[in-house]
Amino acid sequence: MAIIRCNKCTLLAEQPDSLAGQNIACPQCGAPAAVYATLFFIEKLLGKYFDAQRELTRLKSTTTANVPEVAEPQGDIDLANTDFLATELQHGPIYDWFHKKQIKVQANMRGVDTSGFFDEVAEAIGGNFDVLKEVLERIRWSQHKDHASTTIHLDKKSPADAKAISAFCQQLYDFSFVAKCFHNKQENNVRLILQGAPTIRDFFNGEWLEWHALMACLRYAKARQRRFSCTRGLNLTLANGDPYELDVFLLIDGKLPICIECKSGEYRQNIDRYLALRKRLGLEAKQFIMCINGLSDDNAKAFSAMYDLTFVNERSLADHLGRLF
Repeated sequence: MAIIRCNKCTLLAEQPDSLAGQNIACPQCGAPAAVYATLFFIEKLLGKYFDAQRELTRLKSTTTANVPEVAEPQGDIDLANTDFLATELQHGPIYDWFHKKQIKVQANMRGVDTSGFFDEVAEAIGGNFDVLKEVLERIRWSQHKDHASTTIHLDKKSPADAKAISAFCQQLYDFSFVAKCFHNKQENNVRLILQGAPTIRDFFNGEWLEWHALMACLRYAKARQRRFSCTRGLNLTLANGDPYELDVFLLIDGKLPICIECKSGEYRQNIDRYLALRKRLGLEAKQFIMCINGLSDDNAKAFSAMYDLTFVNERSLADHLGRLF
């Protein structure tokens, strides 16, 4: 059914779909009134609601900006287990920041919901990538080939590395990232039965690095008692219609933006595109970070000197954030 909304008597009522897009006489007062398609009406209504939410957030931020003794909500939450961040209210300052630059944005609220286990597994990978990268590569390759399982051989690993890999594989099973985990001590390997869920495939295909970068940012901000708004997988539409997606975006104290692009595959062909986006956003090179997993420290330093972007790897990201905050 379509919806009629009378601006004179405030009548809100259903109408046949065939009247959508027309002006008819209000059934209650007779004044001309528009008939809207239901989906269009709801989208406009939600747009006004979220605009009001963001304005309320902005007003509250302005009111409390000079009152440091007021505790910020982020100080009380468990960053690794909360859906507090996955709200329009938390994203409000980010919407406002881009709105001032005349850039349309659409956030993925689930992208910062840490009540699942994506963040925990991502932090485990980022904290020991050199040892665990083979597990990721074998899972990703097996998923790409639509194999149901993969086997991690431990016979050529050091005892410490074998223990770390076994513990990580068990963690994957405990958190349901794999369907089964078999530790074969006789053959000295671990066999994993893979999950086919799209979110799990996406995670191993590179999203783990985004989660790792997000959590590194949040932990630094919280440790330094800084106010923050965060988002992951933010879709942008520039004034000229060009689309972009930001992997991780953080706004510190409502005024320090940090953008992190996370790459686990090829990235060189897009450097010009990232340079153009950095300039459009008005960010300094130190604020636009290219986090490339497996990139050597020497190459990260060299690329940062060559381009007006900051290159880091999963290990050096935290150090660079420490210099920014």
